[in-house]
Amino acid sequence: MAYTCDLGGGQHLYIDNIGDQTAVTLASGGPGQQQQSGSQFTTGAWTAPPELFRTEHGVVIKLSTNQGDQHLQFQSGQLGWMSSGHTLAHAQQMQTSQVAAMPKGTLPTMEPMQFSQPASSQVSHAPGAQPSPMPSVTPGMQPMEPMRPMQPMEPMRPMQPMQMGNMTMNANPMEMRMGNMEMRMGTPPSRTSPDHASAASAAASTASANSSASSGSASKFCSQCGSPVQPSDRFCANCGHPLGT
Repeated sequence: MAYTCDLGGGQHLYIDNIGDQTAVTLASGGPGQQQQSGSQFTTGAWTAPPELFRTEHGVVIKLSTNQGDQHLQFQSGQLGWMSSGHTLAHAQQMQTSQVAAMPKGTLPTMEPMQFSQPASSQVSHAPGAQPSPMPSVTPGMQPMEPMRPMQPMEPMRPMQPMQMGNMTMNANPMEMRMGNMEMRMGTPPSRTSPDHASAASAAASTASANSSASSGSASKFCSQCGSPVQPSDRFCANCGHPLGT
């Protein structure tokens, strides 16, 4: 059987024992506009009907159970275990009556009192009982994924040759071609093949020999008069002196 008590101001408190659980429901408002809120507490099975007392701190519900006397306190719309500092020495007992059943409807959970023992969102535990462990992660919330390391940047690709009409430009090595003309700057040594190096060396040697021969030919003079002569001359054109071979 459930019990009810008129708190005044259109508020009624309903109390029922279901196994080891004590269900407390607060109904307020008039006909057609009734609001309900409720909570459950692990108190043990009742051994006597509940008793309600009005104190200066609110309404106290005394429950006699197979686990001893339990005290709940209702104050300012909040319900929880009675603080150990409060007593029932000057409390006024309130009248209760039996009802067939608890009021039906959706029962949102009452806010627990700040000074009471912490309770779970649905079921509260008596003093001394071991509370169920709270989940480490809020249900429905997914853990944050770790940040992925930044990928390295791809190396810059070399510039492709540019072509505009009959003009071609290249950046490595720096060169420009237009028709039959070609201009090149800063040719890397690694790009010069051994054959090209040998050909360049031979060309330089030939040019040096030609220069020496030209220089030697221009430096011949007649030993008699000192006039310049050609390598093919046998006699000096100035004095007729025979020239040695």
